[in-house]
Amino acid sequence: MKTLTFKIILLFLFIPFGFAQTNSHSKYSIWFDKPTDLSGQSVWIKDRGLGMNPDSIWEQYSLPIGNGSFGANIMGSVSVDRVTLNEKTLWRGGPNTANGASYYWNVNKLSAKYLPIIRQAFMDKDLDKVRTLTENNFNGLAAYEETDESPFRFGSFTTLGELYLETGLEEKEISDYKRALSLDSAVVNVSFKEKNTMYSRSYFASYPDSVIVIRYTSDQKAKQNIKLFYAPNPESRGVCIKKGGDRILFKRELLNNNQQFALEIKCIPIGGYYENIENGISICDADEVVFVLSAATDYQMNFNPDFSDPKTYVGLLPEIKTSQRLLRLNGQDYNQMLNEHLQDYQSLFNRVHIDLNSIHSFSSLPTDLRLAQYKEGKLDKAFEELYYQYGRYLLIASSRIGSMPANLQGLWHNNIDGPWRVDYHNNINIQMNYWPASTANLSECIPPLIDFIKTLVKPGKVTAQSYYNARGWTASISSNIFGFTAPLSSKDMSWNFNPMAGPWLATHVWDYFDYTQDLDFLKETGYELIKESANFAVDYLWKMPNGVYSAAPSTSPEHGPIDRGATFVHAVIRQVLSNAIEASKLLREDDDNRQEWIAVLNNLAPYQVGRYGQLMEWSEDIDDPNDNHRHVNHLFGLHPGNSISPITTPQLADAAKVVLEHRGDFATGWSMGWKLNQWARLLDGNHAYKLFQNLLQCGTLPNLWDTHPPFQIDGNFGGIAGVMEMLLQSHMGFIHLLPALPDAWDTGSISGLVARGNFEVSMVWKKCELIEAQIFSRKGGDCSVLYKNSQLNFSSIEGETYTIIYSGSKLQLKSE
Repeated sequence: MKTLTFKIILLFLFIPFGFAQTNSHSKYSIWFDKPTDLSGQSVWIKDRGLGMNPDSIWEQYSLPIGNGSFGANIMGSVSVDRVTLNEKTLWRGGPNTANGASYYWNVNKLSAKYLPIIRQAFMDKDLDKVRTLTENNFNGLAAYEETDESPFRFGSFTTLGELYLETGLEEKEISDYKRALSLDSAVVNVSFKEKNTMYSRSYFASYPDSVIVIRYTSDQKAKQNIKLFYAPNPESRGVCIKKGGDRILFKRELLNNNQQFALEIKCIPIGGYYENIENGISICDADEVVFVLSAATDYQMNFNPDFSDPKTYVGLLPEIKTSQRLLRLNGQDYNQMLNEHLQDYQSLFNRVHIDLNSIHSFSSLPTDLRLAQYKEGKLDKAFEELYYQYGRYLLIASSRIGSMPANLQGLWHNNIDGPWRVDYHNNINIQMNYWPASTANLSECIPPLIDFIKTLVKPGKVTAQSYYNARGWTASISSNIFGFTAPLSSKDMSWNFNPMAGPWLATHVWDYFDYTQDLDFLKETGYELIKESANFAVDYLWKMPNGVYSAAPSTSPEHGPIDRGATFVHAVIRQVLSNAIEASKLLREDDDNRQEWIAVLNNLAPYQVGRYGQLMEWSEDIDDPNDNHRHVNHLFGLHPGNSISPITTPQLADAAKVVLEHRGDFATGWSMGWKLNQWARLLDGNHAYKLFQNLLQCGTLPNLWDTHPPFQIDGNFGGIAGVMEMLLQSHMGFIHLLPALPDAWDTGSISGLVARGNFEVSMVWKKCELIEAQIFSRKGGDCSVLYKNSQLNFSSIEGETYTIIYSGSKLQLKSE
C-alpha cells in the first residue's frame, strides 16, 4: 500500500469485523495433524501411462518446497522421515540417447507438399481424403510412450530420488503432531512429542543459496540420533563418494541418455558425533543437526543447438556445481541461511495482500478437514484466500530466473515416468501456468518461460519448414528440455496436430512486455520471437479463392474432426498478428511485414455464430449442445485472448456464453480453472465464483494441489488467475476495477495487483461497491480506469500514486 490514506481506509473498513487482530503464527498455512506412512517408499514405476499416482500419500498429503530448480516433498513420517527430491533439468531422452543426435533430431516429416492436396480435398468435400492425408503425414517419427520405441528419445521428467532419515522414534509413542507449510515463510515445520521430548524439524528451499536445508532439533539435549540414506533414481548408475565426515556426494548418470547428476549433502551437527556410513551419514547424540542439500545436473540450456552434436545440451559437471554451492556456505549457520531465504522469498510473496472479509475462519482445522468442510458447502472465505496465496507460492517455488519453467507438475514428481511425461504441454497447460504471474506481481517468475520459448526457435524453424514450408518457427503439442518441436508419432490428430502451439506461446512474450513495459526486452528479445511467430502464422494460412484466409488443415485441440478452419486456430492467429502489429508500431520497425500482417488479419475468417446461438467451434455448424468436453478452445478470443469482449463485441460474448452453458460447470481441474476465467471475462462474477467453488470442491486434493486427475499444477495457476480476473482486468486497453465481483465477496480489499501498462493497483470495496482504489504508476504514461459505467482518463508520472474514489456514480481522482 502506497499511502497512509489507504491504510486508514482498510483499518476503518475491517475493525468491526475483527481484522485488526494480529497472530503470532503464519496467516497462510497448509497443515496436517497426522504423520504419513511409508507405503509409497521407493514405489518406482517406469511407465505408468496416464493412470492415477501409485503413491497417494505423496500426491495428496505431501507438502512441496522449491527454489525454481531444486525441489522436495515433505511427508513428515516419524520413524523414517521420507523426502522426495527433484531437479528440474533431470530428464531422460534428448540427443545423447544411444542412437545419437541424428536419431533425436530427424523426427520431422517432409509433409508440406501435401498441403495443396489436402486443401483441394476440402474444396472437393472429400473429407476422408483430408483425414487420411493428415493422419499419415502430419504426425512425426518420435513416440510419446517409452514402450513404443527404443531408445526413448522424447524422454520424460524423472525423479532425483528419495532421502530417508531413520530416527529410531516409535510412532505409537508420539502426540501433538503437526506438519505445516507456512506460505508466509516458505518453510515446512514438523513437530511432535515423543514420551517427554518435543521434536521439531524444519525444511526450506533457498533460491539465493541454491540449496535445500533441513534442521532437526528438540527441547532436550543429545536426542538427535539419525541415519541418513539416499535412494537414487533406479534408472541410473553411480557411486557414493565420502568427502570427509560431514559431507557425502552421490554422483550418478541416467541409463537412458547418460545425463549426469549429483546430490551432495553437508551435515552440520551441534553436539554429539557423526560419521560416514555406507550410502549415508550417521549422527549420534547431537543436540541439533542441519543437513544442507545441493543438487545439479550437467544440463546446459542452448538457444543454438548443434544438430550433429549429441552433447549439445551438456555443460559443467554437476558435482562441480554442488561443491561450489556448499563451499559458498562455509561458516553460515542455520539462521543465516534462513534469513537469506526469507529476505528473497518474502520480497516476492509479500507484494500482494488479499482480504475477503473472512468473518469465520477455520484455520484451526487441519487442511484436509477444512477442505472436506468446504466441499460440504461451509462458507470459508479465509480458505479461498489461502488457496489464492498458495497458487502464488507454488509459482515462486517452481519458476525462478535461471531455471526451466514450471512443467505439468510444477517442479515435483515422485517417479521415473509420469502422466504425460510430466512435460511441457503446449496446448494450454504451460500457458495456464503463467496466466497469473504478471497480475499477481510475480513478473520475475516469467523469464524461465521466455528462455524456454527461445530454446524452441531453432528446432521450431525446421518443423515450420518441413510441415508447412513456412517462415518463422513453431512448436507442437509437447516439448521437453531438449528443444523438441515436432508432432509425435500418433496418428490421432485430435490431440497430436497442433501447429498453433508456437504462436500461442509467443503471445506470452507480448504479455510480458505489456505488463512490464520493458522496452529493452522487447527490442532485444521479445520482438523477434513474436515477429517470427507471426510470419509462421501467415504462411500457414490458406488463402482461399474468395480471398479469405483460413487454417486448413486444423483442429480444435483434443476435440473433434480435422477442419478447414477451426475457430481456436483463427483466434490464436488473430492474437499473435495483433501483438506483432503493435510491437512493430511501437518499435517503428518492419513496415512491410506489418502491412502484410494487417492485410491477413483484415481478411482472416471471422467468428461465426451457430444455430444454437453458440460461438461455432469449427467451420461447419456441427456443435452438439450436449457436449461437455473439457476443452473450450474456441473461446480463446474471450480468454486468454482479447478479440471477444462483452464491451466491444457483445454479440460474440453472448455466443461464448452459450458455449459455456452447454459445456457445463464441472470438468477436470484445469478445465474448471479455464472456464472460471472465461466467466469472469463475461463479467458474470457469480457464475465465475461458482466455477471457483467447483474447482476447490471437485478438483483439489487435501494438500491443495490441483487434480486432473491425476495431479496437474495448471489448475492451481488457472484458478488463482480467475480470482484476479474477477477483481481486476486490463486486457481491453483500460484498467477495469472489480469487473466480475461476486456477491460472496461483497466486502474486501486487495493490494499489489499489476495491470497492463505496469500500474500497481490496490482496492477496497464494501457492500459490492468500490470505496477507493490506488494506482501506482511504475512507468508513467496515460492511464484509463473503468468502474461500472464510469471511465476516468489521466496522465500518470512514473513513481506517483493516484487515489481514485467512486462517488455519485462517477470515478474521480482524489486530491490529497
